[in-house]
Amino acid sequence: MSKPKATKILFAGGGTGGHFFPIIAIAEEVRAIANIEHVNNVELFFMSDNPIDKDLLDKMHITYIEIVTGKRRTYASFQNFLDIFKTIFACMKAVWKIFLIYPDVIFGKGGYASFPALFAARVLRIPVVIHESDITPGRVNRWVADYAEKIAISYPEALDHFPDKERVALTGQPIRASLLEIPTGDPVRIFELEQDIPLILVMGGSQGAENINENLIDIMPKLVEHYQVIHQVGNANLEWMKKRAEEALHENINAQRYHPVAFIESRQLRIAAKGAMLVISRAGSTIFEIAHWGLPSILIPLPIARDDHQRQNAYSYARTGAAIVLEEQNLKPEIFFTTIDSLMNDEERRARMALATKTFAKDDAAKKIAQALLVIATKHV
Repeated sequence: MSKPKATKILFAGGGTGGHFFPIIAIAEEVRAIANIEHVNNVELFFMSDNPIDKDLLDKMHITYIEIVTGKRRTYASFQNFLDIFKTIFACMKAVWKIFLIYPDVIFGKGGYASFPALFAARVLRIPVVIHESDITPGRVNRWVADYAEKIAISYPEALDHFPDKERVALTGQPIRASLLEIPTGDPVRIFELEQDIPLILVMGGSQGAENINENLIDIMPKLVEHYQVIHQVGNANLEWMKKRAEEALHENINAQRYHPVAFIESRQLRIAAKGAMLVISRAGSTIFEIAHWGLPSILIPLPIARDDHQRQNAYSYARTGAAIVLEEQNLKPEIFFTTIDSLMNDEERRARMALATKTFAKDDAAKKIAQALLVIATKHV
């Protein structure tokens, strides 16, 4: 008796965790749905220029296919010219590798790393599903939208960029099921916090957050009078921020209320969020996590983000009533402190903001996309 034909799904994207982890979320749901619906022999592939987390791919039995490709920078660079040839070669290589696999459907998360696989899909006439995380689609998703069978979006405003509305679905951002769970653990004990002192969680980082970090330190003596702060600063900034904090909080009796950390792993981050009353963050994909935590937030968009997408994302989220947007050009110490302090002292407003997060958070995004992929894939089996 011959072995039944495998159901094959190839995921394309990467370059950053913002593309990789939504793919992992969808792949997990594909496995779960296939198990429930008895779809046997499902094979998953991930094509990118970087595996991001090879151990996780191996654990999930996802075959990694490396395609090193070029990218188009937003600034003038001779590397842009050289990368044209790198991209051409990558596309040729992708056509051959995908021809050998011949998946039933290809999922594209966008970004330069997904382009070779999506180009190959067009050449080989393989169905495509894409997901766009931002309001303004990236170049790759704009190009592939004309022939994508399904288009998933995270923000309702993104619908304006896709003419064929019937192929578009507002799914929200795919998030791994484990990240939606509320972990056990006491934030006071784990982070050595003071009992009954309101907690602010600041999601800084190593890229583009120096202005937030510096302005936060400038107001830290006033903040720690009333609040305690967990501040994720990024590995590159930790020692500098510790030094700045020592200077700013020298002989301050509440200095121990400031907790700078390089990086908070996923479970501990959710424990910190469980104890927080407010989150301060950039306006990238962390918006979706903040919404799922149900916390009020102050969003400070990165002004140099591609297509100004962080600013657009922030204002879209703020229109739900769940967040305040503070533009970086207005990020002055007095304005920063007043914005934080007035919100922390307005319990009714924070409650309304927390309630508004529920209209934005969509827990089933990964499941919906996974279902669409399996429906398309099993048509060809």
